[in-house]
Amino acid sequence: MFKIKHLFLLSFTVIALSIAGCKSRFEKIRLSNDVAKKYQEAMRLYNKKDYSKALILFEDLSQKYRGRTEAEELNYHYALTLYNLKDYTTARFQFKYFADTYPTSARAEECRYLGAYCYYLDSPDFTLDQANTYKAIDAMQLFINLYPKSERVELASKYIADLRGKLEDKAFENAKMYYELGDYDLSNYKSAVIALKNAQIDFPDIKYVEEMNMLIVKSQYMYAKASYEFRQEERFTEAIAYADEFMESHPESKLTAEVKELKSQSQAGIIKAKNTLAAQEEQLAKYKATVQKEAKKDSTNKLIINPIK
Repeated sequence: MFKIKHLFLLSFTVIALSIAGCKSRFEKIRLSNDVAKKYQEAMRLYNKKDYSKALILFEDLSQKYRGRTEAEELNYHYALTLYNLKDYTTARFQFKYFADTYPTSARAEECRYLGAYCYYLDSPDFTLDQANTYKAIDAMQLFINLYPKSERVELASKYIADLRGKLEDKAFENAKMYYELGDYDLSNYKSAVIALKNAQIDFPDIKYVEEMNMLIVKSQYMYAKASYEFRQEERFTEAIAYADEFMESHPESKLTAEVKELKSQSQAGIIKAKNTLAAQEEQLAKYKATVQKEAKKDSTNKLIINPIK
């Protein structure tokens, strides 16, 4: 039992001393003024994929190697270290710095691409602010413009398509939100029509075009239906026009039956509105006639009671 305990303590001591030795070695190099040795250690740690420690040394060396021939290699690995640590915000800055500083380098193309890719990786879910998505598209397009013959152009184009898809998702959801809020405020139905149209102008090939055109018909119908009768004919007529446009653009759509029903209800709405307005006009005319009749009667009575002398 004593021997086992002794061996355990001995093993623990050896491991502890080894760890302490490694730490002291790294700290000694980190605090050293021997930049060549520090650079060599940074590369050794990078190749071992110990990126956290390598980063500490690269950050220190980046200032000390400024203007030296080794700076290009160092800055390249410094950017890659940040990338491997998933610090994409700082990494994209370093990749751009490398590409701008060493435009003729054999690694400039790779760094320009990776900088754009960092923006792509930082692009958030479509429900959030899309500032980075727009920046990623611009960065990828700049890469394509600068290196049109690069083998990475195909990937860059694919990423641009993915990013545009995210913007399409956001545009569609924002427009649909107005429709869903229509019950709370009539003007939201009109806003939905405008937003849905604008989204198609911004994204002519948007994948939701059929559903969006359907929502335009529905939004305009709901807008007309909730309006005062004297506004309904004009607004239902617009809904009918949108329905016709839908059926012309999507003749094989599964939504056609619903669109036809909305068109039919819009036509019925126009007839109903006209009848209501006609009835109101008739009632108003009767009221005016009654008022005039009473006024005339009162005038006659006054003449009889107070004859002209």
